[in-house]
Amino acid sequence: MTVHFVGAGPGAADLITVRAQRLLSECSVCLYAGSLVPAEVLAYCPRGAWLVDTADLTLDQITAAMAEADAAGLDVVRLCSGDPAVFSAIAEQARRLDRAGISYDITPGVPAFAAAAATLRRELTVPGVGQTVVLTRIAQRATPMPPGEDLASLGATGATLVLHLAVQRIEQVVADLTPHYGPGCPAAVVAYASQPNEVVLRGTLGDIAGQVLAAGVKRTAVIIVGRVLAAEGFHDSHLYSPGRSRRSR
Repeated sequence: MTVHFVGAGPGAADLITVRAQRLLSECSVCLYAGSLVPAEVLAYCPRGAWLVDTADLTLDQITAAMAEADAAGLDVVRLCSGDPAVFSAIAEQARRLDRAGISYDITPGVPAFAAAAATLRRELTVPGVGQTVVLTRIAQRATPMPPGEDLASLGATGATLVLHLAVQRIEQVVADLTPHYGPGCPAAVVAYASQPNEVVLRGTLGDIAGQVLAAGVKRTAVIIVGRVLAAEGFHDSHLYSPGRSRRSR
């Protein structure tokens, strides 16, 4: 028996990986967050699979369900929205499975920020404009941020910032970042990226908060701030330059 932590992607049912689809089609138990994983993704599970909505469960209840499946010899898919590598809370789940001696593996998924960038039709690393992307969030009502990872410190780098779990505090985000990026810095918010109810807001730090409030966006959104969002006239990268040596090494 194995617990498979699987990235469910940003929401669209056809943006999960082939491996994820296979694991879902073979699983006996699927644990998922009902508020984040659409029914179209769950449709890949076989008939008769035990589907467990974890939205209202505690961490101990979630791991207990995994242990129950393990004791019964059943494979489990633990669906994580986006990609399990960021903001998925698998670290504490995996720690408990290690203690219990339960086997697990991880299957990556399309992260929400990548789907948002695709919707915006923008590369987040543009030659001469921005080559660093910082994925972060704000404390809000969640776990406190570690020292040095507050928005003011991260904003001082000038890097492209991608914020998850922060749209309800958009005014705070703008206030913290404007001193470093300026009110004219490009900013965008994409809610429900890749899904039919997707919301796309484009603007600057000077007006993006007003757009978010007017649109009523309160959850499942990614905030992107950086000059790459409006990059024009930049030099081509060295990767395909005629002056680059293409000799095999």
